[in-house]
Amino acid sequence: QVQLVESGGGLVQAGGSLNLACAASGRTFSSGRMGWFRQVPGKERELVARILWSSGSAYYADSVKGRFTISRDKSKSTMYLQMNNLKPDDTAVYYCAASAVMVGGYGIWGPGTQVTVSS
Repeated sequence: QVQLVESGGGLVQAGGSLNLACAASGRTFSSGRMGWFRQVPGKERELVARILWSSGSAYYADSVKGRFTISRDKSKSTMYLQMNNLKPDDTAVYYCAASAVMVGGYGIWGPGTQVTVSS
């Protein structure tokens, strides 16, 4: 069983940066995909960025393209989200998720980390 734990959230001023990390433990996998999602109260959880674990191929939501960078370190079983030029609209709980397959939903989720961007 794979467990995910996020870290790196916090309070930052608009224009600032944060680097989120998602550490995987337990029975990790060598393929599949991992993603960063975010959610604010009253809204649906949205996909922010996704990375294919084997190739490193990345996808970004339009709202974060050019500001956020997703990456992974296979040796540490850890995924990262470097967030630059943060905006108040980026305020949310950020979750990492993993799937051993390339399609469908993500079956494994972390508990989330709060990111708050002040104006």
